[in-house]
Amino acid sequence: MCYLVAKKFNDVGCMALQMTHGQHLAEFKEKLVQMVGYDTIQLVTISRPSAYGEYEPYCFVETEQEFEEAVMNM
Repeated sequence: MCYLVAKKFNDVGCMALQMTHGQHLAEFKEKLVQMVGYDTIQLVTISRPSAYGEYEPYCFVETEQEFEEAVMNM
């Protein structure tokens, strides 16, 4: 189990989606990178939110669709 985190550079807080490691996660992350690029949004995979205070506060979403929409609106 892991979390895919999206954070807009220089903003406070992030979006997070609980996922499972593997090919699907890699493909989903690559799809998002192709949509938003690397210039304004940071996409990272973390093991547990409590260990990464620099991304707080976390806004957790339930589905990939919610996450994708939130990233596109960042």
